[in-house]
Amino acid sequence: MSRYHCPPPSLLSLIVLVVCRMGCIQSIACKPRIRRENIVVYEVSASIDQCPTIIEENSPIVLRYKTPYFRASAGVVMPPVPRNETWVVGWIQACTQMEFYNTYGDIGMSSWELPELREGRVKAISDSDGVSYPWYGNTTETVTLTGPTSKPSRLTVSMNDNFYPSVTWAVPISNSNTPMLTHITRDQSFITWLVAMNSVTKERIVLQTVRWRMRVDIAVEPDMPLGSRASLVGRPYQEQPHILNYQEPIPPNALGRPNANDAQVLMWRPRRGAPLVVIPPK
Repeated sequence: MSRYHCPPPSLLSLIVLVVCRMGCIQSIACKPRIRRENIVVYEVSASIDQCPTIIEENSPIVLRYKTPYFRASAGVVMPPVPRNETWVVGWIQACTQMEFYNTYGDIGMSSWELPELREGRVKAISDSDGVSYPWYGNTTETVTLTGPTSKPSRLTVSMNDNFYPSVTWAVPISNSNTPMLTHITRDQSFITWLVAMNSVTKERIVLQTVRWRMRVDIAVEPDMPLGSRASLVGRPYQEQPHILNYQEPIPPNALGRPNANDAQVLMWRPRRGAPLVVIPPK
């Protein structure tokens, strides 16, 4: 191994640490990098409440249903953050699959769709709140650390999600208020990532990956009195989320606009005739 010359004595006062090894000289200006191996993740939990979907028949215009909540939480210990760096730790979520059909007898069905996802043009679409991209939210969902910090930081981030939509009793493109709804089917899948991200460089470190799915199956008898038309069919409880033992990469469309709420379109698909856009994407 070749020899390396230490700097003249007049420069020693400017240097805190000299590593004369492999040609590397580290001064006080050097920044320790935050790496995955220096981050501790503990007490990761992901679950869906063990209760059935609640059906509400309070309105003569719409049926509403409220699914149980998906909940995720994790503790994280971040190493000291260097000066002039800001790191955010939190949850990012994306929708990877959606089927949402409301059937009106033999007339047709309405469907909420994500065209780019349905056609296979993207692998996932952001499920951000529409403001805090790429994060799912900016309250309990994220914690921001601004350097310099002199010691490790212990933090907890949590999130929850559920469905609470309205579905018209009558055909959505009809002027009639006659109840015709006979079935609601919904099957939606998500990936939720626990991530540490440098706010300036956008460097991302995926700490945990969770996959989960929510399904709804409701049968409706439109001729019955309001309050006794709809009932759950199929499994009453949701399959529990899967906390993966490996990390999945985050697709680009999971990080920015549009989010799923803005990208979705409501279609009317009659039994006979061409489909019609009822509500276009925002």
